[in-house]
Amino acid sequence: MNMKHTVVALAFGFGSLVMASASAGEVEDRISERLTEAVPGLQVMSVKESEAKGLYEVQSNNGETIYATEDGQYLMTGDLLKITDQGIANVTEAARTEARREMMADYGDEGVISFPAQNEKAVVSVFTDIDCPYCRKLHDEVPQLNDYGITVNYYAFPRSGPNTASFRKYESVWCADDQQAAMDAAKAGRKVADASCENPVREQFELGGRVGVTGTPAIVLEDGNMVRGYVPAQRLAEGLGLL
Repeated sequence: MNMKHTVVALAFGFGSLVMASASAGEVEDRISERLTEAVPGLQVMSVKESEAKGLYEVQSNNGETIYATEDGQYLMTGDLLKITDQGIANVTEAARTEARREMMADYGDEGVISFPAQNEKAVVSVFTDIDCPYCRKLHDEVPQLNDYGITVNYYAFPRSGPNTASFRKYESVWCADDQQAAMDAAKAGRKVADASCENPVREQFELGGRVGVTGTPAIVLEDGNMVRGYVPAQRLAEGLGLL
């Protein structure tokens, strides 16, 4: 097992603070405030005590987990590991998974392009880019996934970002009268008629950033775990316990 993890400690040079009388809420507010001031553009989504005494777990708007000391002066990035009787547990990934599950549940499935299974046994949320070769390969296997009882809900994640040809292509697919047919055509490399309407493509793209999508396809399972990259339909079904 590769145990190499990078841990970066940053000192901000602020004066030391007396923490003895600080309430839990004050500590979390202080950490959030100091990080926001110190890192331009950073948005703190949540701060809570971690399993490791003396460290607070900070979830940021880009899906990254940061650890901070109680005074907010020292930061660590990287995965926090825990030695258990069963071996090494990744505390950070468990936290990411739970946060991802909550964010996906809060957003819901309104506005997704769905390929439902008739005999639904599981639902996967796939952040997809129409022009991504492996996204197209996965899309070719959507009928097989449906046969296994897996509903596929597509969330937009055009990797090139807003105001690009790929982004506008996804908007045209979403605004089409028949979204499924338009998605089939676009994934097959066929021309889709330009269309515009009020759409959730940017919202879904931003959601992908918050849940930690860095490439496509990114498959989010119902428990919040993420499968990064293409997985053959049979293997995905096996992983979900359907075969």
